Amino acid sequence: MSLAVTLSRAQEGVTAPQVVVEVHLSGGLPSTSIVGLPDSAVREARDRVRVAIQNTAFEYPNRRVTVNLAPAELPKDGGRFDLAIALGILAAGSQVPRERLDDCEFLGELALSGELRAVPGILPALIRARRSGRRIVVPRANAAEAALVGEADVLLADSLAEVCAWLGGHATLGVPEAATDFYDLPTCGPDMRDVRGQYQARRAMEIAAAGGHHLLMIGPPGTGKTMLAERLPGILPPMTESEALESCAIRSLSSEAIDPDCWRRRPFRAPHHTASGVALVGGGSSPRPGEISLAHNGVLFLDELPEFSRHVLEVLREPLESGQIVISRAARQSTFPAEFQLVAAMNPCPCGYAGDPTHDCRCTPDQVQRYRARISGPLLDRIDLCVEVPRVPIADLTAPRGPHDDDSATVRQRVINAREKALLRAGQPNAELSVVNLERDCALPQAEREWLESAVEKLGASARAYHRVLRVARTIADLEGGAGCVEQHHLAEALHYRRF
Repeated sequence: MSLAVTLSRAQEGVTAPQVVVEVHLSGGLPSTSIVGLPDSAVREARDRVRVAIQNTAFEYPNRRVTVNLAPAELPKDGGRFDLAIALGILAAGSQVPRERLDDCEFLGELALSGELRAVPGILPALIRARRSGRRIVVPRANAAEAALVGEADVLLADSLAEVCAWLGGHATLGVPEAATDFYDLPTCGPDMRDVRGQYQARRAMEIAAAGGHHLLMIGPPGTGKTMLAERLPGILPPMTESEALESCAIRSLSSEAIDPDCWRRRPFRAPHHTASGVALVGGGSSPRPGEISLAHNGVLFLDELPEFSRHVLEVLREPLESGQIVISRAARQSTFPAEFQLVAAMNPCPCGYAGDPTHDCRCTPDQVQRYRARISGPLLDRIDLCVEVPRVPIADLTAPRGPHDDDSATVRQRVINAREKALLRAGQPNAELSVVNLERDCALPQAEREWLESAVEKLGASARAYHRVLRVARTIADLEGGAGCVEQHHLAEALHYRRF
């Protein structure tokens, strides 16, 4: 029989749909055609595969070779199908046995010598192969990513010849070593103990970490805004294995290196203010994830927030609410997760020194208004906490550390305790509470409710802002560690953080 079938996987967003590679040998003039919506890189596989087979001491069929990549409506790109196509051609010509092809998937790009090269975005394919219960053969160059997927039957190969020998029962393939995470956030990352003073900003950081709230810091240059933001991942709760795999899968799609020694570290992304909208949310003819997806389950830090283009900032509004970004193109539509925690920093005015007693601000009121108006009201409405970061006196920088200068490990433990209360109560962080759960978990007595309604009316806040105040107050109550009731002083502190 001159028909053989092998299995591989395509790349579509953060998913890896299965691709059936069908190879048929027929009579006629020798030729090779690949059908099934391939791009130019996949069509060029016929030349790579032919030379690789010949250099591996096998015979390339002197017949008409037809390769079908099914399903036909799924776009295929890259060199990830080379290994599956080559094995299909050899199996169709009875040069390798077919018995072990049925329960195995193959991914890998072939060099002309027959060696296997690394494939970008391989982690989603490994995860899907584990769910399907099949073995998967990948290049040894992808061993670091393969080690992250525990309890998966992953085999590593260096060349086409090695895979063919394994199919014939004459050799064994390697397996990845189990990944061990040696990364300890409180000791190896930037530590909160390095921050001197700024107790109000430290308190806001702790509330933001405990509830998953978005944070805006306003202050003159050099007051520690960036320093504080860089330490937020160190006080966040550790990622679960599924969350870590999701984040690593997105990095794999972007061809970023993954360190198996710290793969559970929460991502921290800080794009420059000249970044475009596509760089921030993702895009391209073949959609790729942007900075907000690379910050999934982690922190997206936007320094000098008003210096970003107004159009670029506005594209953040939908992902902040939905936790995902949908990129639509004429040929395909890709959905990338984007559940990130936004931390932004800005100066109070164009020169940066408005309200600073040590410097004279020469900005006119109109200049200050135009500077702050670069950030739209709807975007500010989605930010839960706003805190001032004033200049720290030089004497405080050299003074001995006080009892409130907690390190990251201490703060992180308080954050974990508060987050566990929220998860036990509602199964989600307080920042993600639905309106129904908010009414249940933040039920207020008559006096507190009337007080909050009056305060919100005076601020002219929206219904979204009202709900966000309740969510922040719920987090503050969880951090106190008491009975869990939201009281008036919790609401007052939450309102204090909405002084935009």
